[in-house]
Amino acid sequence: MKRRTGEQEKELKKKKLLEELGENKLPYMTPADANFQQLWKTKYSKLIFRKSDAVPEELHQMVQEGFLALQKHNCFFQDLVRIKGKDFVTPVSRILIGNPGCTYKYLNTRLFTVPWPTEGYDIKYCSPQIHDACKALIKLNDYLHIEAVKALQGQNSFETEEMKDATVIDREQNFATSLTKKESVSKDQSSCGVPEDDYVNLKNRTSYNVTLLNYMDPLQMQYLKQEPYFGMGSMAVSWHHDENLVERSTVAVYSYSCEGSIMKASNEQNVKGRDPSVWHVGLKVAWDIETPGLAIPLHQGDFYLMLDDLNATHQHCVLAGYSPRFSSTHRVADVEFEWLRQFWFQGKRYLKCTDWWLKPMAKLEEFWRKMEIMTSLVISEVGKKELIEEQRKKTISIILLVLTERQKLRKEWATRCQSEAAENLPEDQKPECHPFWTDDGCTMPLPYDLEEVIANLQYLVQRVE
Repeated sequence: MKRRTGEQEKELKKKKLLEELGENKLPYMTPADANFQQLWKTKYSKLIFRKSDAVPEELHQMVQEGFLALQKHNCFFQDLVRIKGKDFVTPVSRILIGNPGCTYKYLNTRLFTVPWPTEGYDIKYCSPQIHDACKALIKLNDYLHIEAVKALQGQNSFETEEMKDATVIDREQNFATSLTKKESVSKDQSSCGVPEDDYVNLKNRTSYNVTLLNYMDPLQMQYLKQEPYFGMGSMAVSWHHDENLVERSTVAVYSYSCEGSIMKASNEQNVKGRDPSVWHVGLKVAWDIETPGLAIPLHQGDFYLMLDDLNATHQHCVLAGYSPRFSSTHRVADVEFEWLRQFWFQGKRYLKCTDWWLKPMAKLEEFWRKMEIMTSLVISEVGKKELIEEQRKKTISIILLVLTERQKLRKEWATRCQSEAAENLPEDQKPECHPFWTDDGCTMPLPYDLEEVIANLQYLVQRVE
């Protein structure tokens, strides 16, 4: 019996949930509702929300100037992602910034960091403004890391809400030292009586190595999906769990909506439910039709934390307002393999910011070529008559598994690079199918198309049997 993929399981759950609802909508609450705080406390307690005035003004200014600088230098890109076997361009434009060499994969597409300034790394930026933006974002990253550690300590020691709020008061006073001396956090926490092992665990789950920046102007979009379960209105990002993160790690999100006259005019209206002009984050218990959802307004400079396992047990979406919005979503990404084709699938877009990735990719391609040579040598070896039949059969079986998977991936990436969605991208963002070669004047030990090689090996196996 063929096993369902995770994507298929989610689709079945979604279909079942919508069938149960029929024409009905689930209830949800906003801060205007009387029972909002009680619902938050009992069902969404691992969501921590802070209004903009809790953040030092100096940090707001640096980060918001950084957003605008990156936009001015055309550093935000719509990603080519794959959903249910089809390629789509995302409505939201994004850029990944973080530790040198880190990546983040979502919806079958891997993004590569524009590195933020890091000691010991020679990072050349295409402009001083891009450097300053990346520097601002690492400072925001450090600040959110400290806030997440505090929040998790509050959860673990069952502090009251009043005690948690009290930690906000001294933020402005220790902001300068906390950003420049991250190790001072360790000293601060030890004075709170937190065991060292527990602190290391908290630090690992809050030491963000990447931030995924998002930008979207809803009024420029031809179409936005409507939220299907609660009737919350237009969605910028559909319901989801964040993917490929370290288990039980915290996600931190800083929001910057470019609020103006449109917002003020709409706020005078008496809107039932959530105000459609204001950006919101929506939350719900995953695949649950009993618990009401939450819709929390996001104003300029607000941030929120999804602590511990909240990202796994709950789903969240982003509900569009009327004004353009930037966000910086800080994560502890789980670094995986499969980089070479994913990098060139992004086209040349990273060169708008930095050329840092070209050297690591050249080194990786060198290793990959050596792998192709070793594969060729193994194939030659199994064809020799001196080889014991049982050994030959075992070796061929192993190499067939490898080559079959390699051929499958090559076909998939060739298809993705030639999709209609890919063809419609700007020239410097169009995917490159690389590595790729033809038989004419080829210096590679094996052909790009492995069908014939695989067929020959299958024939050898049958002869042994």
